[in-house]
Amino acid sequence: MQQDPDSTWLYIVRHGATEANERVPYILQGNAMDLGLSETGERQARSLAGYLSQFPIRHVYSSLMLRARQTAQIVAGGLGIESRAIAGIDECNVGTWEGLDWDSIREQYPEAHRKFTENPGENPYLGGESYGDVLRRAKPVMEQLADVHRGESIAIVAHNVVNRAILADLLGIELRLAPKIPQANCCVNLVRRRGTTRLELVTLNSVFHRGVPG
Repeated sequence: MQQDPDSTWLYIVRHGATEANERVPYILQGNAMDLGLSETGERQARSLAGYLSQFPIRHVYSSLMLRARQTAQIVAGGLGIESRAIAGIDECNVGTWEGLDWDSIREQYPEAHRKFTENPGENPYLGGESYGDVLRRAKPVMEQLADVHRGESIAIVAHNVVNRAILADLLGIELRLAPKIPQANCCVNLVRRRGTTRLELVTLNSVFHRGVPG
């Protein structure tokens, strides 16, 4: 596939599933619980690698967290290159709520839960970060990678809240609505920059390569 020298493409993906993602109900997994991929997550990552191998991706980045690094390594292996872990795009610090499900949080911390759900853009996870906090640290990383790799295609393996915050910003919607943006494990969000213009979202939460919706 020929690369347009005036276009920079960012394939922003979410890591593959972990045991925490697969629990019913699932539990919050922020930046303290550093789990690796489950068997399902590894299969998702291999499907993602096969899908991305058709594009001229020359660099693969990930957060410093194990689940993202493992996903990136599988993707990079399919491309015949090495992946690199970088700071600034680790998952949100969910504070006291790490490892809890939402029903438990609602019961144990009703007031903090109410404030968070009303406006997670400004009100943080109890003892942790808000969506605004995450955007302020992650957005410069994405923009810097786009600058460094102008005219190239790169993959960036990040996380649910990180991706949602970035995507809400690209879509121009309020951060309080960011939790409504779907981000399945190993989904692909395609972002383009023409020349030095603002990044623009092309594709959201693509999961066709996984063979199943969601």
